[in-house]
Amino acid sequence: MIYFDHNATTPLRAEVLAAMEPFLKEAYGNPSSVHEAGRVVADGIDEARVSVAAALNVRPDEIHFTSGGTESDNWALKGVMEAEWLRCKTRGTLLTSSAEHHAVLDSAAALERRGFRVDYHAVDGAGLIDVDRLLNTIDKGPKPTLVSLLHANNETGVIQPLVQIGTELRKRGVLFHVDAVQSFGKVDVHPEFLGADLISLSAHKINGPKGSGALYVRSGVEIEPLLHGGGQEAGRRPGTLHAAGIVGLGAATRIAEAGRRVTARRLQSLRDRLQAGLIEAVGDVEIHGGEADRLVQTLSVSFTGVEAEAVLLGLDQLGIAAASGAACTAGQPDPSHGLLAMGVAPRQAASAIRFSLGWGNDEAQVDEVLDVLPPIIARLRAMSVF
Repeated sequence: MIYFDHNATTPLRAEVLAAMEPFLKEAYGNPSSVHEAGRVVADGIDEARVSVAAALNVRPDEIHFTSGGTESDNWALKGVMEAEWLRCKTRGTLLTSSAEHHAVLDSAAALERRGFRVDYHAVDGAGLIDVDRLLNTIDKGPKPTLVSLLHANNETGVIQPLVQIGTELRKRGVLFHVDAVQSFGKVDVHPEFLGADLISLSAHKINGPKGSGALYVRSGVEIEPLLHGGGQEAGRRPGTLHAAGIVGLGAATRIAEAGRRVTARRLQSLRDRLQAGLIEAVGDVEIHGGEADRLVQTLSVSFTGVEAEAVLLGLDQLGIAAASGAACTAGQPDPSHGLLAMGVAPRQAASAIRFSLGWGNDEAQVDEVLDVLPPIIARLRAMSVF
């Protein structure tokens, strides 16, 4: 199989599995226990915490392990807004964009149902936030409790100008949450550089295990627990820690960071080869976010006149895996909300395919896709009433 869907999830690297394996077998103690069996597991968790903290250039006690990016996003938004309510007895304002991952958008909607105010900001045709408009909204008031933005879009790979935004938010005393689930391990995600107070990340996007993630919370930030029932993670995230998953996150982080720049150069070469080949061989295509700074492994492209699902089926029959939109919304009939937010016409959005490259991909695989995809598109266009 040729797997070009790494933004959805990634294969587990053998080195990561090897690091996890003892914690799936003989190292089975509860890390909260004081006996040796518990201490062995706690030591593995501590090592992972140090690894994740080092990747972010933060203190280990600012890293809180979760079940993944969705929980981290939920906790960041709901925990900060709830803490504001408990402190001030007023329901504050959350500011975000209309192109966020559904983990943020659905959390924002849940907060609205509880009486909190949410302001959704538009993105431009490249998928970028208008920074001046964002700051003008904040300056006009009321000052938001929290701003939450994607670092890199999961569908287009477009990277937001967070350094500028974060610097200005810090000047204004506004808390800033960054959803870095797609960017962590691929570009620099340092909170002091981004001006971030909270950062969400996930293991399975960097060749780690599913069900493991983390939330960075800057020291001094008030955040209420999302769950209740124990004193784990400094009393903020209760429940027996998923030791094997956490160790896997730590191992995946170390591997991703060690090879990040070399990997980025290789994947950019592959992505550019695929993009240029599709433009030449297929024609009448639209590259989404192509004029913006993007994650180097991501290519979102619409093939005018065809439906994405038909293209994906044709590729799948040939053993090639790609995606239409975000994996978390797969199976839904509507076009990508992220592309619609960029002003892409609904029919064009419905023809968009996301190719996302990663570990294990090479030029031969790119060339095979370039060989088989143009005939699929030509056949579908010939029979299409789309």
